[in-house]
Amino acid sequence: MYKILFTLLCIGQLSFAQITIKDSISQYPVSYATISFGNGNGIFADDEGVFIFTEKLYPDIDSLFISAIGFKDLNVATKNLPEVLIMKAQSHQLDEVMLNFKKDRKFKEEKLKPSLDDDYYNCWLPTIESEIAVYFPKSTTKDQNLKTVFFPIALESKDWEKRNKKNSEKKKFSTLFKVQFYDNNNGVPGDVLTYETIVFRATEKDGDAYELNVDDYNIRVPDNGFFVSLQVLGYTNKAGKLLPNKKYKEIESKNGKIVKIPTNFRPLLPFTNEVEGKNTYIKRVFINGNNWVNFDKGNQFKSSLLDKNLFNYGIGITYKTYKDE
Repeated sequence: MYKILFTLLCIGQLSFAQITIKDSISQYPVSYATISFGNGNGIFADDEGVFIFTEKLYPDIDSLFISAIGFKDLNVATKNLPEVLIMKAQSHQLDEVMLNFKKDRKFKEEKLKPSLDDDYYNCWLPTIESEIAVYFPKSTTKDQNLKTVFFPIALESKDWEKRNKKNSEKKKFSTLFKVQFYDNNNGVPGDVLTYETIVFRATEKDGDAYELNVDDYNIRVPDNGFFVSLQVLGYTNKAGKLLPNKKYKEIESKNGKIVKIPTNFRPLLPFTNEVEGKNTYIKRVFINGNNWVNFDKGNQFKSSLLDKNLFNYGIGITYKTYKDE
């Protein structure tokens, strides 16, 4: 009850500080845009392009860096921040052939199963500062499209001794994720394969993996492979609406300095040693121009997963492999 009252109080006090991001041409909202604070932290707009920003919430921030797929980046000062921000669309550079598959072509399905694990200590604790991308090679010389993607998730039970409870008895959560698909640019994620905004909401009722159907997006598999990425946006209400909660904790260090620690979100993402190679890459989304790096000790990561040789997030996929005409 106290949490509910606190939330309502905050929303009431901050309602005047809602900022909306819109497309300069259509005037439609820019859904789930990334708002970076320039110091490695930030927040996201919701499905209506709305985010909350006040000097009281973020007293040390004087400028915002806003980005979204398909739009030119936007830099704005926080002083006298307007209620509406306009983003200009970029010309799309997608290869047209990627969107031109005929629906009536015959195909067979090939499924790569996800790697599942419910051990807390084998899981990545997702934070909104990081985007995780996994590489997949093209499995044939024939034309292929993506049909489904399976994202492994691990559920925390109320009692760690009772692992066999059904999903409805697990700790409740409702978390929104954003998914993107990239081509392979010399071994790292490159250009996006679709400009569509793809999100899904995961709850404890989804079991060990969330199945995302991407058939309608007509995503063609490039000859040199592709990347699937996952990025947590935050918790939602029961209707799936992204909540405007603060995405990091402020902790005072021994020398009195305030350190911002990103908040962890459920569900957990299990890593595996069953995948050959090191195909998982990490990127910090709130740092402009930050590069993708391989999830490996060589990149000076300190994750306990690496000590167990758990290098990959075991996403599963279903290919539609088309027969020769």
